[in-house]
Amino acid sequence: MSDSLKDQLLGLGFKPLPKAPKPAKPAPGARPGGGAGRGRGGDRPGRSQEEIDLARAYALRAEAEKREREAAQRARQEAARARREARAKLDAFLADKALNDPAAEHVRHFPYGGKIKRVHVTAEQLRALNAGELGVVQSNGRYLLVTAAVLAEAKAICPEAIALEVDPAAPAPEDDYSDPRYQVPDDLIW
Repeated sequence: MSDSLKDQLLGLGFKPLPKAPKPAKPAPGARPGGGAGRGRGGDRPGRSQEEIDLARAYALRAEAEKREREAAQRARQEAARARREARAKLDAFLADKALNDPAAEHVRHFPYGGKIKRVHVTAEQLRALNAGELGVVQSNGRYLLVTAAVLAEAKAICPEAIALEVDPAAPAPEDDYSDPRYQVPDDLIW
């Protein structure tokens, strides 16, 4: 019972831990803890050429990715600046060309930006809008009714601001309910 745990483990066949090599004494005049190649950008002793090449490749790839991100950021900023300038030019162009009537009693709905928007028009403007003689341009959060000629010029200045442009030559869309699959049978009419 007087055997220590270490002695018991050695008796069972476990090997003792290898002794750690003692650190070499520094040369006279050398700084303690500051060996050559540590902390000064040099290579650590014992690194193979493959490790050095791999580290250099990773550094080059990281630098290239950083340059690509910066170039993409500059391109986004340039595109945003160009859009702002086009919007400002469009706003100046549309200053007195809107045909919106404050007494308009009809509403014309249209899809724009993934949502259904609306513009108030008179009965005559509604007919002209549906015939393609008028169009709608989005400017400063408002939807302005303009002539087809003004719409064409606005499209040249800032195409993404065109909210509604009806093509008079386009065929009329078919009514979904003209399909026989959606017809109400005669015996179901009440």
